[in-house]
Amino acid sequence: MLTFEQKLAIMESFPELTRSDVSLGRVNFSYEQSAYDKKNVAYHLHPNGNGFIYAGRLRGYSTDNKGFVNIRDYEADALRALVAESILSLTDTSTQKTPPRTESTQKERWEGPDNQSLVVTFEDELWYVYAGANLESAFETYEEAAQYCLEEGFAKAT
Repeated sequence: MLTFEQKLAIMESFPELTRSDVSLGRVNFSYEQSAYDKKNVAYHLHPNGNGFIYAGRLRGYSTDNKGFVNIRDYEADALRALVAESILSLTDTSTQKTPPRTESTQKERWEGPDNQSLVVTFEDELWYVYAGANLESAFETYEEAAQYCLEEGFAKAT
């Protein structure tokens, strides 16, 4: 089981989330750019190890009646993946289009934990994700490449 501090560190590694300290030492994290009324991604993370992540728009998770998954016994990688999926589920992808394939948008930098970065490029009708000179993965759509980056804890560099 992760400690409270470890869970906080994972949550804080997602720059798109906003932290709110609430009563009894608990902490919430919200996604202010949510396309839906639901903005809380993490709800009542508690120093005793308990806490909840919103998965109401996801498949494959056992949720309570409000759409939250209890993360008390989650490991780090599973927690990161769930948080990334939660954020993506609250993002309005219907209005997001694949960026135009021009010279200026063929390369996009994503920043992650420990000052790591990924580069997403469009070449030969595929989207490639590079970590330095190493190819991490290739995708048919920009949305798949972006989802991969989010799941790995990266955010688009501004």
